[in-house]
This record gives sequence, C-alpha cells and structure tokens, in this order.
Amino acid sequence: MIVTTLRNSSLRPAVRLTRCRLCVHPRRSFSSSNSTLYPPAPMSSSTSSILGSLTGELDRLAPRFEIQANQIRIIKTPSEFYLVLKDRILKAERRIFLSTLYIGKTEHEFIDTLREALRLQPKLKVSILSDALRGTRETPNPSCASLLAPLISEFGADRVEIRMYHTPNLRGLKKKIVPKRLNEGWGLQHMKLYGIDDEIVMSGANLSTDYFTNRQDRYHIFTCPNITDYFAGIHHAVCSISYNVLPGPKEQGGYTLEWPESNPAPIPTEEPKEFQIAATSILAPLIKPKLTTTKSTSSNPKTVVYPLAQFTPLLYPQDTSTEHPALSSVLRLLSSDAFANSRWVFTAGYFNIHTQLKKLLLASKSVEGIVVTAAPEANGFYGSKGVSGMLPAAYTLMARRFLGDVMKAGKGDSILLKEWRRGTIGKDPDAWTYHAKGFWVSLPNEENPSMTLIGSSNYTKRSYSLDLEINALVVTEDEGLKKALGEEIAWLQDDARTVTKQDFERAERRVSLKVKLALWIVKAIGGQL
Repeated sequence: MIVTTLRNSSLRPAVRLTRCRLCVHPRRSFSSSNSTLYPPAPMSSSTSSILGSLTGELDRLAPRFEIQANQIRIIKTPSEFYLVLKDRILKAERRIFLSTLYIGKTEHEFIDTLREALRLQPKLKVSILSDALRGTRETPNPSCASLLAPLISEFGADRVEIRMYHTPNLRGLKKKIVPKRLNEGWGLQHMKLYGIDDEIVMSGANLSTDYFTNRQDRYHIFTCPNITDYFAGIHHAVCSISYNVLPGPKEQGGYTLEWPESNPAPIPTEEPKEFQIAATSILAPLIKPKLTTTKSTSSNPKTVVYPLAQFTPLLYPQDTSTEHPALSSVLRLLSSDAFANSRWVFTAGYFNIHTQLKKLLLASKSVEGIVVTAAPEANGFYGSKGVSGMLPAAYTLMARRFLGDVMKAGKGDSILLKEWRRGTIGKDPDAWTYHAKGFWVSLPNEENPSMTLIGSSNYTKRSYSLDLEINALVVTEDEGLKKALGEEIAWLQDDARTVTKQDFERAERRVSLKVKLALWIVKAIGGQL
C-alpha cells in the first residue's frame, strides 16, 4: 500500500551540478579550462568542417565535455552488462547512484551485491531512483519498492536513499480507471543512469533478469569524473522531487511512500502546476549550455560528449529540454548538401518515431538509411495477457505506416526497415527480445560512424511529452572509437532482416480493428505509446 505523509529526509544530496575538476583516471587524465559557449578550435582532419557544423549547433544547446576516446567502452551483451555492474558495485568506494525505470522484484542477487558493497565500504552511499507507477504496481505482492526498502532498515537512511518519481500527468479519477499495466502511458521516470564512483554506464536497459540475460540493449561505459558528476547532479535533482521509499508493514506491501517536507516541490498529484514550476527551477539550470567546457589535455580533442535531457512534463512555462532540439538539428544537417553521401542507422525496440523526426529522416540526402526495430516475436509484450498483449500488433501497425511513408517519399531504395528477431519469445527457450535504441551517422564516404546517441529515449511522442529521458550524444574523429561504433551497428543487425510492404500484407501481420480502436482510446484520454 502507498502511504503519503510528510517527513524530513535524512539523506538529501545537494541538488547542484558538481564543480568541474581535474578528470583523473589511471592511465588517463583531463584538464579543465575556460572556453566560450561557442565552438572551440576546429578538429584537425579532412572531416573537420562537417563535424564543425554539427558541434557548432550542439554547443548552443547542451553542456559540452571533451574527452579521450579510450574513456568510452562499448559492451555487447546483457550478461556482460550484468557482470560489469556487479564488478563495479563491489569495487565502489564512495558512491553508487542508479536511475532506472524499475528493478525486477526478484533481483535478490543484484540487491545482495549492493548489500555486500555497503558492508565492505562503511563510507559508501547508495541512491536509487525509479518510477512510482512501475515500481509499485504489484502491491501488495512483491514489487521493486518492497525489494529495496529493507536496505534502509539494514544500513540506515543516511547511507541508502530510495526515491520514486511520480508523473504529474496521472491523477484523480484517471489514475483510478486506467489499468496498471497501461498507466505508464501517461509518463514515467525513464532515465537509465548507472553511476559508480567516477564511472557511469549509459544504457536503455532496466535492472531485471531479462535485461541481464536475453534482452538486447546498448551499453556504453564512460570513465570520466566530470561526466559522472554531471549525471549524478541530474539524478539527485530528480530524486529531490520524488517520493521517499521507507520500510513499511508487510500487509501493506512492505514499504511506504512518503513526501519529505524537505522536498523543494509539492506533491505532483495534488498541485501539478506548482510542482512543475518548482521542478523547472531545479532542472532547467542543469541542462543548459555552460560558459565553461570540460576540456581534454589534448590540444586537438577528437571526442566530444553532449548530455541531452528531455524533461518536458517538468519544465514550465517554457520547455527547455535539449534532446529533441539536438536530434532535430542533427537530422536537419542530413538534408544539406554537405551530408549528401552520409549514412545513418536508427533503432528503437518500440517503434513509434515522433512525427517531426520521421519527416526529417525522410528528407535526408543520405545515400543509405537503416531503421532496426523489434519483430513482434521479439517484443517484450508478445503473448502477454490482456490489453498489453495488443502492443506488438500496435507497433507493427506503426512500422507498416512508416514503410508506407518511405515509399510515398520516393526513398524505397535508400531507406530500409529491418526487424530484429532471435526466436519467438514465450515459445522458444532460447528466444531473446530487442530493446536497443539509438542513432548513428557516418560522414560522407566514410565506413564507420562519427556520431552516436546513447541513452533511454525511444524517440516517440511519449518520450518528448510525458517521460523523463537522458542521453549522451558522442561526436568523434577517433578511428578506434569509430570502428567500435561500426562494430556495434553490425552486431545489432546480425539478427535483423529487411521487411517489405508485401511482408506486412501477409495474413499473420494484419492488425485487427480491436488494436486500432485501443490505440485511438489511449490517445483520446491523453496517453501515448
């Protein structure tokens, strides 16, 4: 049961952006120095002018971090992701901060790893942020909230903080009538930030068994204190406007949700507008471009990272989110003559691309564009009971419409739609689901990408209107990193095949009127897929 009371918080990290300091790591180092808001000295290569047009746009939109390419490591599989997380957690000395949609209710091994780390390091502090709707929906049965609450009993609220964000968009009668399996359509804490000391794993994966075993996603490790500090600031800012999870009676689910008096915002479901105004005062300063830039020791930095945030439901009256504007700027450049021979790859497990982004992709002058999405049999909702079982067909409908738009735009020869499938989920014991999301751009006449976007966003209308999203846009001239990004694109397509209009016309791919009606109803009452 969810109990809402007022309470002073005993673990409240300061809501501020950590001051830029020397970025130090074994065998790697950075220095920080002042630079203007506008583009620094151009990179030295034959592609400098093209990349300069890209970074020039981004420098006006988001904070900029210059790093060495070997401070980014790309890992491939869910099992490796899990091993890396456990290894880093057990070696943690100062801090662990985890932002995720949810932690699986049976992830006892993962929680035991956190518990062991807290025992090993008495000064270690842990902060976990998840979503209140997704993290409590099984109550009074075991849930994410009931799994985490005992950590506070064992180690104290001064060392362990468990927070759950609640959207201001779902409240009152609407919250009562919308089924729990669908209420996430009104907005979620969707960020994925896995920070341990001075490293952070950026991903689209949540923390549950399938994401650790057979649910393909993307995972980039950034080894840089400044970048990790930046995302820690974002994490703690959202924590400060979220519910506090505390141990509670077993008959009520084993936890309580309380709204601390020290929170700088009112309860979102009671005073949504005031909540937004307070949230804006906290978050807006963190995501805007800085007058100083974290710079590499190299006089010619080859890799730049731009953190991008989409906090639309929290920013009022002006939405100053950076992800949608930044991605739109990149896509507009693809329609310029300078990018005429470029190539791009776009992927999202749940394919429902925002209309504006779709138009920009269709307008690109690139010689090749590839869209990779999950086949129905690789959708996590495939075979589900009830309304959620309609979702794979709903995404099929959207993919079919996209392919129709490609044909209407005369881009059938240059833009391909591929579906990823490894077995049939629910039928084949070795089947996998597909949850990867991202975007890559290869510059004209180059084999490997110079740019990628990694993070939580699905690039949908919901992502840009209802959810909280966080991403990192990486721009690089480093040949080693570009090769690694090219390999990432390749392995994500190992189980993907091109689909055509004829494929969607097969009887088993036809979408029922019931699914179309359900989609219409969800949108009519304010929800989004």
